[in-house]
Amino acid sequence: MIRTALFNWAFARHHDGDFVFRIEDTDAARDSEQSAQALIDALRWLGLNWDEGPEVGGPYAPYRQSERLATYREIAAKLRESGHAYDCFLTTDEIAERRKRHEVNGVAPSELVFERDLSDQQRAKYLAEGRQPVLRLKVPNVEYRWNDLVRGEISVFGENVGDYVLVRANGDPLYTLVNPVDDALMKITHVLRGEDLLSSTPRQLALYQALGEIGITDGFVPEFGHLPYVMGDKNKKLSKRDPESSFSMYQKMGFLPEGLLNYLALLGWSPGNDVEFFSLAEMARDFDISRVNASPARFDLKKAIALNADWVRAIDPAQLSARLLPVLVEAGVLPPKPSAEQIELLAKATPLVSERMEVLSQAVGMLSFFFVGENLDIEDDAEKILAAPDAPGIRAAAVLVLESCEPWQTPSIKEVLQTRLVDQMGVKPREAFGVLRAAITGRRVSPPLFESMELLGRTQTLSRLR
Repeated sequence: MIRTALFNWAFARHHDGDFVFRIEDTDAARDSEQSAQALIDALRWLGLNWDEGPEVGGPYAPYRQSERLATYREIAAKLRESGHAYDCFLTTDEIAERRKRHEVNGVAPSELVFERDLSDQQRAKYLAEGRQPVLRLKVPNVEYRWNDLVRGEISVFGENVGDYVLVRANGDPLYTLVNPVDDALMKITHVLRGEDLLSSTPRQLALYQALGEIGITDGFVPEFGHLPYVMGDKNKKLSKRDPESSFSMYQKMGFLPEGLLNYLALLGWSPGNDVEFFSLAEMARDFDISRVNASPARFDLKKAIALNADWVRAIDPAQLSARLLPVLVEAGVLPPKPSAEQIELLAKATPLVSERMEVLSQAVGMLSFFFVGENLDIEDDAEKILAAPDAPGIRAAAVLVLESCEPWQTPSIKEVLQTRLVDQMGVKPREAFGVLRAAITGRRVSPPLFESMELLGRTQTLSRLR
């Protein structure tokens, strides 16, 4: 869904058009205000701002389909009155049996399957049985042809479309009615959507024709482009149940919006010349719908993370620090209202880890030792290093040489440890600095040791060594 929104956004921006965002929430069983708000928040977080839609408004408001039901009922009634749609009382089992019977004879046009023209007597009989009808569009047996923006010329005959349902028996309008009606009334010119909706296009063309004949529209039909599937593990189409389809997963992992959008853009499109790293603005500038590949795209989480890492290294350190702040607050590393000193320390520490991070969540493990004071947790690997026979002597010697280290800055810290600890004690640098790293950061692997000691300060560093 997000990739589809991204391609629509880029197409609209490239052509100086308007990006229209609708909430399709007519299915009460599946839709909720919570899920709608989650989608709005996701698009806002990603920077895919819309020109018309919820929270923005526009000339064709409202943009929530649940608030447009009166319009759908009115148009459904006009389609019925004009003879373009009809009530169908047949059950699903009855339709399946009729289809099976006609297919045996090699004939299955919609007029043989459904009851387009009921007599008053037949209608009364069905109603007496307690049946409630659905509303079906009477699809003419003509050729429906369109030039798909991604797949080229496509044509389908009406007999292969069939009379499809517009309104359920309980009166609820279906996607097959509300989506084309909204496109028509909102004067949508281009629709980019998933390949799974390709079969809906001839249905919608039939409805557009009917809407024009009853005076709802002037006969204008939008252009369609059907985007390729995104495949997951074992080349299966990603479903909503797959973890990779969960937008919240990427937020929790600490993806940057720039990194996630950059990778999603590459799922079916590229600017050419083997360019893979680009901003949202650059994508809008270069977006050419003809460069969308109709073949399925494969989602690779490792590649997505690698591209996000490129963005972590590319953005300004001050901006990266600001984005790390809520991550550390959420993890409990920092309080809900960090002090000015904590914010300043984070700003200074961020450049030490930016080259090592792939996603922002990794900052919790990399930076937490700066903010825990005396409550340092020692990881198991670090415990093993500190339990080595030479570790206590190395720590004690380091305290002695560091007490008189002046100034307390990275170059002098490095010099005294190298000359007065490593050289004079005759220990290997890897062994000595491994012990210091474990004692000071609680980790076997950490940001650069001497720079970290400078930021921690003399008092905290010596306290941990002791």
